[in-house]
Amino acid sequence: VVPGIQESSWGHKLKLVIVSTNATNVSGLFLLTQVLIGGGLGGTIADFLMHSIDTVKTRLQGQPVTNPPKYHNMFHTYSTIIREEGVTRGLYGGIAPAMTGSLPGTTLYFGTYEYTKRTLTAAGCPDTIAHLAGEVLKTRMQLQGRYNNPSFISGYNYKNTWHALQMVIKHDGTGALFQGYRATLVRDVPYSALQFAFYEKLKVEAKKWEAHPDGKMSLPVETACGAVAGGMAGFLTTPLDVMKTLLQTQVKRPSSSKSTNLPGVSAQKYYVGIWDGLKWNLKQYGVIYGLFRGVGPRVSWTAMQSAIMFVIYEQALHLQENMRQLGYWP
Repeated sequence: VVPGIQESSWGHKLKLVIVSTNATNVSGLFLLTQVLIGGGLGGTIADFLMHSIDTVKTRLQGQPVTNPPKYHNMFHTYSTIIREEGVTRGLYGGIAPAMTGSLPGTTLYFGTYEYTKRTLTAAGCPDTIAHLAGEVLKTRMQLQGRYNNPSFISGYNYKNTWHALQMVIKHDGTGALFQGYRATLVRDVPYSALQFAFYEKLKVEAKKWEAHPDGKMSLPVETACGAVAGGMAGFLTTPLDVMKTLLQTQVKRPSSSKSTNLPGVSAQKYYVGIWDGLKWNLKQYGVIYGLFRGVGPRVSWTAMQSAIMFVIYEQALHLQENMRQLGYWP
């Protein structure tokens, strides 16, 4: 009888361990699903709302070198684009490829972050791969503006996203869709790591400061944490963002020359890599214009985009958790 009881007790304990392990795995799966839904939703909505600021930043960073420059600052660029090109084809040029890459990119962004936060460290994530081709098309169409644009010289003239994709592949090859990949990766990894590191630290301090019984932040404080985290990360990575824009938008170098000449502007430098571009811009234009041009819209975009993204992300998690408690969510 005793052996039988011992065996039954051992078997019961084994079943408890198996059930507990399965429950933990299921709980982790549910959490990851919540993160993917919340992150994808928050990131995509934020990218859409902030696209016009990203266009302004791209124009300031990628405009040909003239004296005086066509665009002087963020507000001047906004007003000039609206007056000359309008909202749809001007400020929101390139929105289609941007959204095509945003949903999978931000979904992987948060999914990878949750995984690294729980198992390793928050050291950025490879969401870049998911939307790089869309990023190249988006950046070129933002710089170009509307089709047959008489107001800005970009070196490109695409009718729409599909036409841009066809022309890039036809004239520059499929590899051009991944142009500036290293610059994008070098920008996005430190930006992601800094953004999440700042946000997590600010969240801890904010929760201590507000001291709510449920441990949650108020909406204004949550928004402020996201904005400060994104703004600081955006500012620190601006030089890398400048090089990403220049590498992705530079016209293909002719075989007979190392520079590209556009009517009415000085010869354009052809960059062979990130370090080459950083050194050349620093030497030619100094720190402010060479490495930090477009920093105003860059910081504005990253701050507002980050605030919207994190607020929607956190609210989506709360909503899913509340629905689960009520039995309306798996």
